[in-house]
Amino acid sequence: MSNNISASIVTFHSPENEIKNLLNGLVNSAISTIYIIDNSLNDSLRSVQHISNKIIYIHNANLGYGAGHNIAINKALELKNKYHIVINPDIYLEGNSINILKEYMDNHPNVGLVMPQILYPNGKIQYLCKLLPTPMDLIIRRFIPISSYQEKSNYKYELRFTNYDKEMEVPALSGCFMFIRCSVLDKIGGFDERFFMYAEDLDLCRRIGEISQTIFYPNARVFHAYEKGSYKNKKLLKYHIISIIKYFNKWGWFFDKKRRKKNKEILNSLQNKIK
Repeated sequence: MSNNISASIVTFHSPENEIKNLLNGLVNSAISTIYIIDNSLNDSLRSVQHISNKIIYIHNANLGYGAGHNIAINKALELKNKYHIVINPDIYLEGNSINILKEYMDNHPNVGLVMPQILYPNGKIQYLCKLLPTPMDLIIRRFIPISSYQEKSNYKYELRFTNYDKEMEVPALSGCFMFIRCSVLDKIGGFDERFFMYAEDLDLCRRIGEISQTIFYPNARVFHAYEKGSYKNKKLLKYHIISIIKYFNKWGWFFDKKRRKKNKEILNSLQNKIK
């Protein structure tokens, strides 16, 4: 296995300046190959490949977010890369975050996935560390607009009581930035392509967590615009609902012993750390 790091960005009519901001950070990092999988109806983003010879542009039929990333993941596995990074196009980097995460993974062979601290552009924390969700967790978050009720639920579900200031094992990490060990991907496969959009990161993180640790590491930081498209667009909301139904059909709705056991272990561990 090589020490190479690859990365993939799946785009769908993403603004060119947004992609360039991300690429400018990536090309100056330890990443050896950057795959842009463009699911757009046209290939107007093709010109960004001229930024660096590290960039490989692939214009692709839109088979979904996870399916797009799988093109790059399969290439990374063929090349026997050590790590692969899944990155949203609306991310931009701070400092040497890639190198910090690589060093962390090099020193922690039991970790299959690490996510850095994710910040809004104004520097505020995005609460993207979560327990494995129950159906009620997702219903409350999306469809019950009672702020006091949502806040009480999210305090536990999003692990807000930890203050997001320390390294911790988290069973559900966001797909906006996933630094993954390729040997783990080789065992479990990439994204489940039955999820067109939404919940594919939750499913992947859960499968990785069954054979290795999934870690939040706040010593590295990236910024994320975080549009929450399904809150604004009815088509995206439909995709979101369909994916959530597929997720619970796969893992279990109300009778999910693995979810209950994992969440209990994580909560006990984190609560003991902050005592």
